[in-house]
This record gives sequence, structure tokens and C-alpha cells, in this order.
Amino acid sequence: MRPPVNAVKIALLQINPLVGDLAGNASLIADAACEAGRRGAGLAVTPELALVGYLPRDLLLSSAFVARSWETAAALAGRLASHLPVLVGLPEPNPSDAGRPLFNTAVLLHEGRVGQRFRKGLLPTYDVFDEDRYFEPYHGAQLLELGGRRLGISICEDIWNDRDFWKRRRYHHDPVEELIRAGADAIVNLSASPFSVGKHERREEMLSSMARKHHVPVVYVNQFGGNDDLVFDGRSLGFNAEGTPIARGRSFAADVVICDLDDATTAGLAPSVAASPEWEIWEALVLGTRDYVRKCGFSSAVIGLSGGIDSALTAAVAADALGAAHVLGVLMPSPYSSRGSIDDSLQLAANLGIQTLTLPIDPAMRAMDATLAPAFEGLGRDVTEENIQARIRGNLLMALSNKRGALLLTTGNKSELSVGYCTLYGDMSGGLAVIADVPKTMVYRIARWLNDTRGKTVIPESTMTKAPSAELRPDQTDQDSLPPYEILDDILLRHIEHHQPADEIIAAGFDAETVRRVLRMVRLAEFKRKQAAPGLKVTDRAFGTGWRMPIAAQGGSNI
Repeated sequence: MRPPVNAVKIALLQINPLVGDLAGNASLIADAACEAGRRGAGLAVTPELALVGYLPRDLLLSSAFVARSWETAAALAGRLASHLPVLVGLPEPNPSDAGRPLFNTAVLLHEGRVGQRFRKGLLPTYDVFDEDRYFEPYHGAQLLELGGRRLGISICEDIWNDRDFWKRRRYHHDPVEELIRAGADAIVNLSASPFSVGKHERREEMLSSMARKHHVPVVYVNQFGGNDDLVFDGRSLGFNAEGTPIARGRSFAADVVICDLDDATTAGLAPSVAASPEWEIWEALVLGTRDYVRKCGFSSAVIGLSGGIDSALTAAVAADALGAAHVLGVLMPSPYSSRGSIDDSLQLAANLGIQTLTLPIDPAMRAMDATLAPAFEGLGRDVTEENIQARIRGNLLMALSNKRGALLLTTGNKSELSVGYCTLYGDMSGGLAVIADVPKTMVYRIARWLNDTRGKTVIPESTMTKAPSAELRPDQTDQDSLPPYEILDDILLRHIEHHQPADEIIAAGFDAETVRRVLRMVRLAEFKRKQAAPGLKVTDRAFGTGWRMPIAAQGGSNI
């Protein structure tokens, strides 16, 4: 028999939905809700759109898919008929003949029925979000009366518009204020809030401030897991009316978090642990890689090992995400490859316990030279021949990917992708760009952190101390054509994430010629980025679904 429930105990179901998997997501919700009931909760709450998975994108344009989601919700309500009530997120058809076709909704499943509905008011269209494409905004307070409490139900963005917390608000009204005016004595928020480094601290501060300001408890549930380029870190939260945390969900993992709204103490609460950027990004990359590979139907990965820091970190992530037995590292030495790079690749593989394969590309290079000799007659060797080497390697890796049914992981970092220091159909070939949102300097920091925290050498020391090089010609280094990475990454951070133009960056003390050259490279590389594999988002602005720059456009060094 199920223990007595306490209506002021709310369970936050921190689950990992798969977009489009209605039956699988319903099972995740049911299992977590049953656990919540066994632990005495009186209400369970799922993340935003949990039944369909977030982000469903243009699946939402299918009326048949939306209809099936409601059929699944009805079946789930029956499955949970003898259990506690559950708030479940899903898309709801808009019955009006005006406006967008859907609402972003949470429904109450209780006593075998699909009951009260609660709709999202604020629809984000910035960064990776495009909710105005699908959803109609809802205006008005929506309260759930349960066990003598009046719970104000909100969905994700609805809590991100407090006039006293943000210097500039994105929207003209605040749904939380509306809920408080309507008599809510607690705020419940269903979220699917993607990870970016440092975001959790800001989010926790915002929710604590909201609870103190309105003097009501605030509870927030977030999904975890990876869906395409987005990673969700979980970390669901509960605060009492004084803004003190009373519950915290696990980071980057499943959890059922119980929040007692009448408990003003922090007894039993796990202490907040300061998360380093290196740890956060590492956890996001491992989770994002694992879920991308698994949810796309693969079980193993192929990686080209160059002996450099980028392929080393990518291989380390893959080994943790998939297990060493499911990762193949491929060495493809050329006449320009140093003995040290080959040795470093082999040592890395031994440290990780992954299998290796060596495919020298000299014969293919000679064959390409012979084939192209008539067409190139009278023309000197240049970057063309360097790119051919990269494309030979890309072909070999894709052949292994096809033959083995393994996903090819690309190894380029954000600094390179920003300025186009990569080769289309060469080192850009692959299905997932694991570190495409990690700047080069952070790649080194994570590698150092990894070795320090593992208590052993994972990434060889020589990989981290030698000058970075693509090794496509004799004595080549990255700094032949790029500024030192410390300078490059600072310029890129200011321009890409902080939107600073050239003049503003120069005024901060950077060399004018360097700044204008870097910004011009960023502009000219746009056509490459549009053809890159999806990359896991870990910063506030990544080159993915949230980056919407034109390819054919004027300007570049001054914007």
C-alpha cells in the first residue's frame, strides 16, 4: 500500500526525455512519479514539454504527432490513476482560429483523467529558442489548488523576467507577479533550461531572489540529458519563503527531488559545491556525447588521433561517455607527421584503453598528386595540397564510420571554427563536433584539470606542452597564421559572446591590425560553419541553432 501523501511535498521529476519518443517518455514519467509517491509526495512535476521531449522543433508542426501526445497523456493518466497527481508538459492545440497553432502547456493528470491546463506566457525567440514559431502566448494567472495550497504554475521562461533582478527585461509583463497578485502561496516552474557554463549559479541566485521578494516558496524542475546540440544539466531546485535552498537535484543525472513547502529548514540538503568551469564543461561534454550517440542509434565512435590536444580531449570525452571498448582512435601519419605526435597518440590510447588503427596517408597523397598533376601544371604548391591531406583523412575516417556503423566525432575547437582554421570535407567531416564550443585555451585547462583530478596522466604531458600544429607542411605551427591563442580567445570572447565591435575591442588595448584581421576571418568563415557537424553547446553563444549570421553579407572587420 502506498504511504500517506503530504500535499505540500512536491516531487521534481528530473528525467532525460528523448524527443519524439512518446511511449518511452511516458514510462520515464510513470516510473519517477511512482517513486515520488513511495516517498510521500503529494504532487509530482515534470520538466517542460517532457512528454514530447525538448526541443521538439518542427515535430510540433505535425498535427498527428500532437494528437498522439494527447492520446499518450490520457493513457498515462490511466496508468497513474491510483497514484499521486502529476503535472506533465506537452503541446496543446489552440482552438482559436487566430494566432499560433499551439500552447506550451502543462496538464494535471489525476484520478485517471487529464484535467486542469496551465499555459506558458513568455515565449523566447533568442539564442537556441524559437517558440514564437509554434506557440501562442497565454496571459493570465493560472493556479492549482491542492491540499489547501494555491500553487502558481509557470513554465520555464515565465520566471526569467523579474524587474528587480534584471537590469533590462526582455518582456513587458511578469507572469510571476500575476500569480502572486492572484493569491499564489508558492511558485512551481516546469523548465527545460539548456546548460551553459556558469548559468546555474545565476539561475539559483535569481530563484532565491524571487522567493525572498514575494515571500513564497519557489520550486523549479529541469530536465537533464543531451538532445542534439543542447545539454541539460538538471539541478532542480527548491527554496523556502526566505529564499533559502531546501532541495537540490543532482547535476547531469536523473533524480527525484522532494520539496516540502512547509519545511523552512535545510536539514538533509546536500551542500552547494562550487563548480569549476572545467568540471562543468567536462560533465556537459560527456553527457552530451553519450546521449547524442545513443539517441541517434549508434553504440560506438571513431576519432582521428593527431597527437594534438584537441583530438586527445575529444578521445578522453568519448572514452568516458561510451566506454573505452567502444572508441576507435585512428592514426593517419603523413610525411610531415612528427615522431612525437605518433608517440603521443599511441600513449593517449594506452592511457584511455581504446583501440587504435594506423593508416599512413603517403600512398593516397602520391596518388592525388599524380591525378591532379595535369590540372595543376605550372602552379606552385599552396594550401590546396594541405587541404587535400585533411580530406584524405576525412575520407578514411568516414569509410571506417560507414563500415563499422560507428559515429565519427570531429575534433575541432571553437577558436578554430571561429576563424575558419579547419578544412571542409576534411577535419570537419563527422556527425558530432564534441568540442566545437570550447575555446582552445579552455581545452588546455580541461586537459590539465582532467590529469589533476584523475590522479594520473590521461593526456600526455608532451601533448600539452608542444606548439599546436596541423602538421600539413614542414615546421608548421598554428601561430604561423593565428595570434597566440590567449589573445585570439580573448578577442573572440568579446566579439562572439559579448557582441563587441572592432573599435570597442581595440579600445580595450588590443592591437588594431590583429583585431580587424581576426574579425575578418570570423566573417569569412561563416560558410564553413554552416556546413559543420552539430556541436555541443557549453557557452552562452555557440555556433549552432542559436547562431543566425548570414553567409553572403558585407562587412566583417568592423562589426
